[in-house]
Amino acid sequence: MDLQLNGKVVLVTGGSDGLGAALVRRLAAEGARVALCGRDSERIEHVVKELGATGADVLGVPADVTRPEDLERFVAAADGRWGRIDAVVNNAGRSAAGFFERQDDSVWEEDLQLKLHAAVRLTRLALPHLRAAGGGGVVNTLAVSAKAPGAGSTPTSVSRAAGLALTKALSKELGPDNIRVNAVLVGLVESGQWTRQAEQRGIAVEELYATMGRESGIPLGRVGRAEEFADLVAFLLSDRAGYVTGTGINFDGGLSPVV
Repeated sequence: MDLQLNGKVVLVTGGSDGLGAALVRRLAAEGARVALCGRDSERIEHVVKELGATGADVLGVPADVTRPEDLERFVAAADGRWGRIDAVVNNAGRSAAGFFERQDDSVWEEDLQLKLHAAVRLTRLALPHLRAAGGGGVVNTLAVSAKAPGAGSTPTSVSRAAGLALTKALSKELGPDNIRVNAVLVGLVESGQWTRQAEQRGIAVEELYATMGRESGIPLGRVGRAEEFADLVAFLLSDRAGYVTGTGINFDGGLSPVV
């Protein structure tokens, strides 16, 4: 299926590792021009060099999404290079969950800044460019805990639930501008954090994934693949998903008890 992304300009936060890097690779393979940001300059350079060698048009910008000035610089860099922005993926985030009484104000503030306020700011900055392009797409990477929070899931579940509300509200508000807003709610999926955990435990990451797939109650019996996440997001950004907006899609192998 031709996703008709050739020549489109897509911004991806947290694009230097894990799910974000897989998405950048998928979008580049579809012919999109991709700007990615992250805090690790070396990882960014690795992705940019890898894809540049294939002829892909990719821009890497070291940036901390919790800093408004960094987001402004990220958007300006993409606009300065290509003169347009067609889509935004708010993907930056990390796991920060524990029991409520153990999470102080600083943990809450840091989580909300990373997972909610950064998405609010980047989307706001991109809006004039999306409108100028005649419309576009926004995808927010969230977690299944946004719909089905469990014990020991704060502050992440609350931050992600706010992101889901933001997704629905913006879809209503921006629909008349032909800007579609969706969310992907991730369950247990391959990512850089699991690779690092496996290294800390001294085991192969494949062994960790196999254990997680067996013991987590996932109906499909395995952990999701980063490439599968990338395929889903690329589809949501494409014109092939032109009548899909305001939805949160579970990407969890059937794990969530909530549709």
